[in-house]
Amino acid sequence: MAVAVFLVGLAVTAALAWTSQAVYDRNESRLLNLRVRELGLVLTGAVPGIQTPLASAAALADATNGSTVRFRTFIAPYVGPGRQFASVSLWRLGAGPLAPTAVVGITPALASMPQRAARFFARAKHTTLLSVTGILGSAKPRLGYEFNTPGVKGGFAVYAENLLPNDRHSRLSRNSAFADLNYVLYLGRSRQPQDLLVTSVTTFPLRGRQASEEVPFGDNVFTLVVTPNGSLGGTFFQSLPWIIAGLGVVLALMAGLMTDRLARRRRHAEQLAVVLDRVADENQRLYTEQRSIAQALQQALLPEALPEFSGLQTSALYVPAASGIDVGGDWYDLVAAGAGRVFLVIGDVSGHGLRAATTMASLRYATLAYAAQGHRPGTVLANLSRFVNEHEHDYFATVLCALIDIEGHEVTLASAGHLAPLLLDGDSSRFVEINVGVPVGVAPDSTYDEVTIPVPAKATLVAFTDGLVERRGEILDAGLARLRAAAGRRPLALGELVSLLARELASEGHHDDTAIFGVRWQS
Repeated sequence: MAVAVFLVGLAVTAALAWTSQAVYDRNESRLLNLRVRELGLVLTGAVPGIQTPLASAAALADATNGSTVRFRTFIAPYVGPGRQFASVSLWRLGAGPLAPTAVVGITPALASMPQRAARFFARAKHTTLLSVTGILGSAKPRLGYEFNTPGVKGGFAVYAENLLPNDRHSRLSRNSAFADLNYVLYLGRSRQPQDLLVTSVTTFPLRGRQASEEVPFGDNVFTLVVTPNGSLGGTFFQSLPWIIAGLGVVLALMAGLMTDRLARRRRHAEQLAVVLDRVADENQRLYTEQRSIAQALQQALLPEALPEFSGLQTSALYVPAASGIDVGGDWYDLVAAGAGRVFLVIGDVSGHGLRAATTMASLRYATLAYAAQGHRPGTVLANLSRFVNEHEHDYFATVLCALIDIEGHEVTLASAGHLAPLLLDGDSSRFVEINVGVPVGVAPDSTYDEVTIPVPAKATLVAFTDGLVERRGEILDAGLARLRAAAGRRPLALGELVSLLARELASEGHHDDTAIFGVRWQS
């Protein structure tokens, strides 16, 4: 009987040890698959950070007809040692030899490969995604990225390169969230040595437990292969089958309880993985919005400082929406229009996000170009309407143009669907009566009437976008009355007045971004 009990104990011990090993293997495989998915999400999340500055630079190039000075000024903060790119260049498409017109950083390797460059740009123009190519066979391997503005024929492409380690070896730092993994990253779906990008190992092929993931990256994919460099579930669970085998029959019951505990831990890990997947998706969405819009475009597309004019004070403020983090299409600008005259423009493009911001940039530069030609407000709006309607579009914009005669105390106004400005004169205030035309982009061959009004001495003109006065569930007149009451409450310096309006009317609870522009005569 003792022998039989001993043999039964051995059998039970062997069964428990085998079960524990099987559950451990399944748990390790599950955790490894989760880890490769998390690492894939990190790689995918890097696309907006790469695409945003390239897309903004491409939009800027299209809006400025390939101005190399503005291109270099915009992209320079992103290029150099320790920065996002090693090289960024501007290429004109569809006209003349294919070569960069402007280069910031090191010389792009693609410039010395005309046939490959032609094939790459021909492929890239058929996609709205970030185009990715690898220059892996050279002594200094590189990874290249390209973006051109969708829908623009014969426009400009922005191409960037990053250097790869010569030996392709790049270890994760010990404090990295993925320091417990060894990895190999290939360009495309191949696992051939010539397609290797970077790796943390020195010997091939990888051995032991593996997991792989094809990670979408722009118009290409990365093939990611990982192996653990230790136990992902912990060394205790790795050693548990051997502990069970060593303790034998006496600890058979305890081994069963520990196996049950391991199974519960596995179920808990799966439940936690579902939660982590949801959190990762939400974090990726928030990260994409913040990095690709708020950080890159908000500061780049609005004037950094307003010019100064004798006899005139100016102050402007942009207030993003209190809910959401999308940058909208509100903009403003002020430029000289001859001796003693100033041209003011303020507008609002429909929609939000990258497309609205790039559209806003195009309209802003087009408006400034027409104003620089000496056109009056009504003519500027008519030209801007024709400019928009020359191409297919799915947006519209409200725009207010004002030609200010400083010494003559006169303002000539024209509006394309935009709200009239508020005129403050001492204790009185009123909205200027203007003929409001259709928004830009609504109807072709639109014309816009002008109205010229006299301006009293030391008067203040406040122009604004609809985010300052519109509220959900409220008629527009209520918002206009609220603005008029706040602006005429007490005399304030111009900057303080603009800040007061932003603080009281564009505060928590509004759902649209707002631009406010104030002009005050000094005499």
